[in-house]
Amino acid sequence: MRVLVVEDEKKLAAFLRKGLLEETFAVDVIHDGAEALERISSEAYDAIVLDIMLPNRDGLSILREMRREHINTPVLLLSARGNVNERVEGLNLGADDYLPKPFSITEVVARVRALTRRASGEHATMMQVADLSLNVVTREATRAGTKVELTNREFALLEYLMTHAGRVITRTTLCEHVWEHHFDTGTNVVEVCMQRLRRKIDEGHPHKLLQTVRGTGYSLRGSE
Repeated sequence: MRVLVVEDEKKLAAFLRKGLLEETFAVDVIHDGAEALERISSEAYDAIVLDIMLPNRDGLSILREMRREHINTPVLLLSARGNVNERVEGLNLGADDYLPKPFSITEVVARVRALTRRASGEHATMMQVADLSLNVVTREATRAGTKVELTNREFALLEYLMTHAGRVITRTTLCEHVWEHHFDTGTNVVEVCMQRLRRKIDEGHPHKLLQTVRGTGYSLRGSE
């Protein structure tokens, strides 16, 4: 999942980025409020971690403008002040969650995961496509009852495909949401990871879940 962190304290922003990367999120970081709004208006994210106190444009005004433009990306607000009125205002403006500073990175990760699951319609900890199961809390995958060992990147790729099961996902989209850089037409990183994932979940099974849509991308399909 691709997350935007908007935080002007550079050490804290680096801390958030490191923690989210370790949990297989693709992460962009911006320290300026005005720049953040431009990025949010032009690019797609699965969740936004948004500090309220920012230079040039504060987090609440960014949130207000997002919702005015019908950008419904889930937002986790951060604030050092812990003011109840500020929290209420943020939630009324359309924030999905609120976390006062200081906080633990494990709580940030848990809340961001909850927001992305809620936004995708996946409320449970278990995801299921045909006989393939994925537990997003324990980070375990099984196919027909047999455990599948996945790397962090393979897990992130499979989670994204299962979240959008049945839909064709382009290579560009996968690169932007599973890796933390924009798509480079000169790299085959998506193909290589997809080949490894296909061997792990489809090899030895008559029904192949991972489908390549020639010239477009990939799809995880539970039925033929």
